[in-house]
Amino acid sequence: MAFIDYYKILGIDKSATAADIKKAYRKLARKHHPDVNPNDKSAELKFKEINEANEVLSDPDKRKKYDKYGKDWQHGEAYEQAQREQQSQQQYQQQTYGGFGGNDFGDHEFSSFFESMFGGGSSHRRGRTSGFRGQDFNAELQLDLNDVYKTQKRVLTVNGKSIRLTIPAGVENGQVIKIKGKGGPGSNGGQAGDLLIQFKINNTTKFKRDGAHLYSTEKIDLYTAILGGEITVDTFDSKVKLKIKPGTQNGTKVKLSGKGFPVYKNDGQFGDLFITYEIEIPTRLSSKEKELFTELKNLKS
Repeated sequence: MAFIDYYKILGIDKSATAADIKKAYRKLARKHHPDVNPNDKSAELKFKEINEANEVLSDPDKRKKYDKYGKDWQHGEAYEQAQREQQSQQQYQQQTYGGFGGNDFGDHEFSSFFESMFGGGSSHRRGRTSGFRGQDFNAELQLDLNDVYKTQKRVLTVNGKSIRLTIPAGVENGQVIKIKGKGGPGSNGGQAGDLLIQFKINNTTKFKRDGAHLYSTEKIDLYTAILGGEITVDTFDSKVKLKIKPGTQNGTKVKLSGKGFPVYKNDGQFGDLFITYEIEIPTRLSSKEKELFTELKNLKS
């Protein structure tokens, strides 16, 4: 029978460790699993080859025999036959294999090379097989910044299923949350995949957000900036009055503690609101105003 290079099938070399074999098998098994590639005969064949390679290389005794005889396996068959007869059926049943629990391909036949070298299918094939984890689902949820100022509940429809979702206040743009077990169903009793939801937060407000902090600009007239006074400014959910000191300069920044955005998953905690003053210079002066400004200028001379 034609020699089969199991190392090549798994994409590893002969120095690969048990962990390397397990990692390579898991990666390839997920990619070529029949549940992921329905009605794909080439994927089914590849999956069979991957499982057969893992059946041999993940078992120390089989791997030793495979490495020892390789292409010349037929010459060592007589010697190995004697060893096989000394092993009990129970010993085979107690063997466990890395990855997904040895071969995980139902009633598919082993290759002629495998059967000639190791005998028929292993007893593990007739025993317990581990389930295959379902696929993860990905979804995007678009919200306005106002929507995530308070914790809220939503009902999402994913693949025809309604999923109740609690959205914590303070969730960030681009943030991903995971809902366990709401992805694709597992096979052979395996657990379901997860649902990964990415948030896209649209900001239609006057505030710029940076984490839990908010930033805004407030215009004040020249006279208030010079003489001082009081103005009313918007916070995210209310209004507050601020006192302006006489001689306030353009670009002056003030901080309103606790008037920012909710801190994610920290109920009752808020960031700060930073306000920058922008002084408006009058452009249409009356004759009297020009006269007064001229007098002020002369006083400074």
